[in-house]
Amino acid sequence: MDEMRLSFCLSPTAGVVHEASLQMPAGSTVEQALAAAATALPQFADVIHAAMPGMVGIWGKTTDLKHLLCDGDRLEIYRPLTVDPKIARRERFARQGARSTGLFKRQRPEAKAGY
Repeated sequence: MDEMRLSFCLSPTAGVVHEASLQMPAGSTVEQALAAAATALPQFADVIHAAMPGMVGIWGKTTDLKHLLCDGDRLEIYRPLTVDPKIARRERFARQGARSTGLFKRQRPEAKAGY
């Protein structure tokens, strides 16, 4: 088989996903697929070219630009996180209070908070 079919996904903002189907020669790398995707989605060419190795993945797992692709792979470009998930969870927990969330919602009468 000398051609393979790829799915390329890009989410420039939350809730918006752009997908393109790419035909690539067998043995193509991630870097070559990104170049082909830049021509398939010219409005996002600058985002695609600026993608760093840690922000590109296949089926949800990050990969490097020299990785060889297989037929049926889904190539994805990830956005950087705007908020650290640990900090967001701490802030959300502080807003909601200890007694109204998760494990602490149902507790024995007269028990200490968190037990």
